[in-house]
Amino acid sequence: MKLVGVHHVSVNVDDVDSALAFYVGTLGLVVRSDRPDLGFAGAWLNAGDQQVHLMDASVPTDQGQHFALRVDDLDATIGELRGEGVKVSDAIRIGTGRQAFLHDPAGNLVELHQVATASGASR
Repeated sequence: MKLVGVHHVSVNVDDVDSALAFYVGTLGLVVRSDRPDLGFAGAWLNAGDQQVHLMDASVPTDQGQHFALRVDDLDATIGELRGEGVKVSDAIRIGTGRQAFLHDPAGNLVELHQVATASGASR
């Protein structure tokens, strides 16, 4: 078996419209038009070459589970989100990269991650 990457992450949300406003309006993901009728509300979003699927379902208790969205400039992203009133943690170094965390409107934990360049500097 040879894995080639992550295709999508599914996230349970309790209000699809407010989740869309956050993921699309605030974080900049793009709504896909190819989601079939699955018998429940939701949305498929592009996050670069990967996808986030929003599902109208019970949201699990936050026990640290999360997914990470990669950003090019973590400091600028934190500043922009805070300017919009979003609570975002301070950036911390993790391995060679840097990360910060926030919660979506349903309470799901989302990591913002800036990877390091080959020289070791975060980018």
